Amino acid sequence: MFFASMILGAADISVKDVWLSLFSATAANSADVIREIRLPREAAAIFVGAALAVAGAMMQGMTRNPLADPGLLGLTAGANAALALTLAFIPSANYFGIMIACFVGAAIGGALVFGLGAVRKGGFSPFRLVLAGAAVTAFLSAIAEGIGLYFNISKNVSMWTAGGLIGTSWGQLQIVVPFITIGLFAALFLSRQLTILSLNEEAAVGLGQNIARVKAILFLAITILAGAAVALAGNMAFLGLMVPHVVRSIVGTDYRVVIPMSAILGAVFMLFADLLGRTINAPFETPVAAIVAMLGLPFFLLIVRKGGKAFA
Repeated sequence: MFFASMILGAADISVKDVWLSLFSATAANSADVIREIRLPREAAAIFVGAALAVAGAMMQGMTRNPLADPGLLGLTAGANAALALTLAFIPSANYFGIMIACFVGAAIGGALVFGLGAVRKGGFSPFRLVLAGAAVTAFLSAIAEGIGLYFNISKNVSMWTAGGLIGTSWGQLQIVVPFITIGLFAALFLSRQLTILSLNEEAAVGLGQNIARVKAILFLAITILAGAAVALAGNMAFLGLMVPHVVRSIVGTDYRVVIPMSAILGAVFMLFADLLGRTINAPFETPVAAIVAMLGLPFFLLIVRKGGKAFA
């Protein structure tokens, strides 16, 4: 999928040109297009897809909620709202500052959803969390749009939050990729604890786990992954919902396998969605977020209809 994404697009590039540009000092005619436009874009697709898929898998395991997803439970909406606030009040903020703001916004959005979901006795039911996520997402999205209109920065906010990988640069990747890598390694490190936690909290306590500490580290890793993905590619709902379900239907429920497989399949899916966006109506681009949503919404409805067991 990576090589298909490098070859196909509005510009006519041969397999030989891609190979020479990537693996040879001999510059192909289209070397600049490959090295400075397509390569960083597809690298971003790999890391964003892996980050969102792993974040979704961790959320589903931690909450034992089959509908959990960073885009559905307020994290990406919180990151978008924080991004709009940063563009409005700190217009000179660099890319690193914007990414930190996205981290904070994602944490606030997630905390609001989980707080609302736990207000009533017996909180954290799957559908209550989804309803809380819908309400918080609508609220935070309205804040982002209102700020954009009031401060006349709607175009800038929309360019960030629409969802896409157009214009991704090596400089952006140098800032974002280390954070995503840290989040992925944290997920792998805690995969055994997450497997036990996803089955039963009482069993986890009986096996000596510190539930509060494990959940705090998991939530921090989820926030880093979701915030970094939003800072790089904007709002991408449903990707973190779909991929873990498909992975669990193939490899089972052991998160020591689910986490790395989710990262791989998430990267493949994001590359595929970006390729569709670039080629469906070339030379014009179809928003990647729209493609992901078109594929993800029927999947979401199927999971709701099956009570979370459609791919379990």
